[in-house]
Amino acid sequence: MNVPSIVTDRLNAAARAASVKGGEEISAIYVGERLGLADAFLIVSGSSERQVEAIAEAVEDELRINHEDQPLRREGRGSGRWVLLDYGDIVIHVQHEEDRDFYGLDRVWADAPAIELAERQPQEL
Repeated sequence: MNVPSIVTDRLNAAARAASVKGGEEISAIYVGERLGLADAFLIVSGSSERQVEAIAEAVEDELRINHEDQPLRREGRGSGRWVLLDYGDIVIHVQHEEDRDFYGLDRVWADAPAIELAERQPQEL
């Protein structure tokens, strides 16, 4: 598994932003060899619709402000259940914890290699 440093840098930045907003069960997986459309997924859980929206907004702000990166596509905004932010090489899934359990992205991609994330201590953005 050879994940470019720019990908891991942005994954770590997104994970920190999600953590600041109370994101839980933050995980990153390498899907590049099997999917071809992206190198990695970041999956984050929120405990309420409002929190899912806040996490997605914080991640988007972090990547826009500090990495000059805009998502190519946003899905699920306003629903508060599952927000997908597609940055091309990384795709960020912010899911309500119930939807994460139901749809099971972690189970679907269980055999994909995990990407080690830096320590995710909540910090002020």
